[in-house]
Amino acid sequence: MTRPRPSLTVYAAFLLLAGCATGRPPIPTVAHVDLGRFMGKWYVIAATPTFVDRNAYDAVESYRLAPDGTIRTTYTFHVGGFDGPVRTLRPRARVLDRASNARWGMQFLWPFRAQYLIAYLSPDYRVAVIARDARDYVWIMARTPTISVGEYRQLRDFVRSLGYDVAKLRLYPQRWPAKP
Repeated sequence: MTRPRPSLTVYAAFLLLAGCATGRPPIPTVAHVDLGRFMGKWYVIAATPTFVDRNAYDAVESYRLAPDGTIRTTYTFHVGGFDGPVRTLRPRARVLDRASNARWGMQFLWPFRAQYLIAYLSPDYRVAVIARDARDYVWIMARTPTISVGEYRQLRDFVRSLGYDVAKLRLYPQRWPAKP
């Protein structure tokens, strides 16, 4: 007899609850994010993969402000290789700290909201680091599909300074222009 596989709901609940149990100090965020400038396309350069995107290629996250004040998010990637099937997730984000706009709640599945902290943002809005207080997941993103090795090392060192195990970082392969 085969055991049933846990649903996406069970995984999401576990991920979110695991992020709540941390004895570490909170991750500091950037002082202020101009949401209009932050919107648009961000390529995932490296991340600690989740169960959903551990085999992602050409991973891109796009943000768009909605009339109700939420942020419509589209996360698209190829599964297993550049020619693999396309997977698209459409979570909705809500800014939780309007003074900085750097603390969001990202909702993949109601009623659960994942923490989304903009821990680093270059002054030109070209590269960013998204973190969580639990230090379980982190994303290094850029406006371009690639960044220099030196810049990647600086961002990786920044991620380490936040208390992450950078050995868990995975470089996300990017090949553009991607096939539709």
